[in-house]
Amino acid sequence: MALIEKQRVNEAVFNKIKQIFTKSAAIILFFAVWELIARLGMVEAFILPPVTAVLKAYGVLISSGELFVHIAVSLQRTATGFFIALIIAIPLGIFMGWFSKLEQFLDPILQMFRNTSVLAMFPVFILVFGLGETSKAAIVFWGSVWPALLSTISGVKNVDPLLIKSANSMGISVIGLFKKVILPAALPEIMTGVRLSAGVATIILVAAEMLGASKGIGFLIFYSEQKYEIPTMYAGIISISVLGVLINFLLVKLESRITYWKERQTAA
Repeated sequence: MALIEKQRVNEAVFNKIKQIFTKSAAIILFFAVWELIARLGMVEAFILPPVTAVLKAYGVLISSGELFVHIAVSLQRTATGFFIALIIAIPLGIFMGWFSKLEQFLDPILQMFRNTSVLAMFPVFILVFGLGETSKAAIVFWGSVWPALLSTISGVKNVDPLLIKSANSMGISVIGLFKKVILPAALPEIMTGVRLSAGVATIILVAAEMLGASKGIGFLIFYSEQKYEIPTMYAGIISISVLGVLINFLLVKLESRITYWKERQTAA
């Protein structure tokens, strides 16, 4: 019995390792090709240093603690603008999605704002808020508010009318309708917008940190390029990629927890 249990554990571990390798095979291949191209001199080493040199610079950043300082500053800035965007976008999106006439009235200006380049607005925020933390939080807010807002509007508008009619026929209150019908039905699409907003917030912040900042991942990338420390620059770029993947992973896990009923419906 113990032997069978041990075999099951070994099989589960093997399957887990196989799954991890399968998912990371493309990334491993990418870095292997990168190393090969740099070693063979197909691209000038100054422009594209070997992966091993980048990993060495990565190790220096980690051992000195410098990388964690920059990441902490970037996360703080991102979180400020991102959460303010969600606090405004989700309630406003629910309101606009429910009242179709309001959505039709505001849609033209909404489309104009969301199609305005985020980085083109950065000088405006610097002019209004200066080069401090407020302008960086403002630019993150501006870029991340639109995906969450539009997804929330779409999620509320696409709620099955039969669900609403059924709930109304049972005499449900307006608050109960939103709490028990509309929000649960729209939540998957809202969470998709939240994930898109998080990705946009990270990308925009890195660009914003390249101007008027003394800390942050964006500053690290830009400053390393200015000092011709190219391996460190690539280490910063990889760091922001890993950070973005980690944030998306956490949001996916959060979505699966708060929309557990959706998985049950799929299984059924």
